[in-house]
Amino acid sequence: MSHYAHTLGSMVYRFRDLKDLLAKATPLRSGDVLAGVAASNAQERVAAQMALADLPLTVFLNEALVPYDSDEVTRLIIDSHDRAAFAPIAHLCVGDFRDWLLSDSADSAVLAAVARGITPEMAAAVSKIMRLQDLVLVARKCRVVTAFRNTLGLAGRLATRLQPNHPLDDATGIAASIVDGLMYGSGDAVIGINPATDNVAQVVSLLQLLDGVIGQYAIPTQSCVLTHVTNTIEAIRRGAPVDLVFQSVAGTEAANRSFGIDLALLAEGRAAALSLGRGTVGNNVMYFETGQGSALSAGAHHGMDQQTCEARAHAVARAYAPLLVNSVVGFIGPEYLYDGKQIIRAGLEDHFCAKLLGLPMGCDVCYTNHAEADQDDMDVLLTMLGAAGCNFLMGVPGADDIMLGYQSTSFHDALYARRVLGLGAAPEFEAWLARMQITQGDGQLSAQLAPAFQAALKRLAR
Repeated sequence: MSHYAHTLGSMVYRFRDLKDLLAKATPLRSGDVLAGVAASNAQERVAAQMALADLPLTVFLNEALVPYDSDEVTRLIIDSHDRAAFAPIAHLCVGDFRDWLLSDSADSAVLAAVARGITPEMAAAVSKIMRLQDLVLVARKCRVVTAFRNTLGLAGRLATRLQPNHPLDDATGIAASIVDGLMYGSGDAVIGINPATDNVAQVVSLLQLLDGVIGQYAIPTQSCVLTHVTNTIEAIRRGAPVDLVFQSVAGTEAANRSFGIDLALLAEGRAAALSLGRGTVGNNVMYFETGQGSALSAGAHHGMDQQTCEARAHAVARAYAPLLVNSVVGFIGPEYLYDGKQIIRAGLEDHFCAKLLGLPMGCDVCYTNHAEADQDDMDVLLTMLGAAGCNFLMGVPGADDIMLGYQSTSFHDALYARRVLGLGAAPEFEAWLARMQITQGDGQLSAQLAPAFQAALKRLAR
């Protein structure tokens, strides 16, 4: 077994293996304490970070955190590693890798070229020795562009998922939320519903509702009902108008099994969606959600820290060329991310690692009401993610999801980020907003209700 150590003052800190070193080097979070893998104090954490900084990147290719023979995620990571893409950074240690990422020589083109040579464990490792501003600066240089009915991830753009959830899946309530979001310029990433009643018949009904709205107003966006991949495959079999296939994914085979999935099932879902040919400007058809703590909550973390597990989930998502990926960063609760400080750090880590690996990453800037966090914390994370080039955010009516019972970001919050940071919507969607007179020539929202929606609102009011 490998041994890692670092002397700090008069103390020698020893770490039993790479997994232990990564866990002890992780900035403090409640989930790692709960799992019993966190550093015992700040001194041990610093010693681990210094030992990690001296570690050659090649070590990550030779020491698997979860055995190759027993975990298909490990096999995916190792078997898909691009040695040619890795070659330009193969001589670096983790600390040098950080310096290189921050340098001007590591521009967007260079980072895109090496993305397939970076393993999730390398990305997680370097993030553990980076400040928040480092995470923002490097992620901003990583541009990942995807497309279906519009183009997402372009520089100077910030998309939103319009999230019109309803506790009863009421069609009128959902439609009202969709109109509300569209009037604020939300919905270019996807109009996506979390169904309250998760059965195939209800999924098909919601998909038909979304397809009807998108078709009636010729909206250049895509729809998704966030149900289990098996439900979506069955909905496709029944002839439902499916744009995107959704699934939550995790960083170990056992954690994915707790979600009722494996890699073969994800490939089946992608193939089913591609067979429909519904994209107009691209064919990225998958939508994945991740989040720190999911593997631990399933008892499937194999002794890894939760942020390294999260980075491994990004490797799963990367294999299926998704349109959208997002971390539901604060949703799982304070057992895993205790307060606003931990949520902010985790959100920026998740975005950084995913972008470094070449994923079209967004973030659900959110928290549960029993966490030590509030909307001020979310404003900080929202602003930093916007500066970091985040692909998309959530748009929830009033920032309060009345079906899932958590706090996220509102249509107004997305407008704030676009205004302050000088960002626009996806170009096709932005042009549609102008055609529909939702925005004026200067891109600002119109003072009057868009004519096309006046009749729709009258129907909803009946």
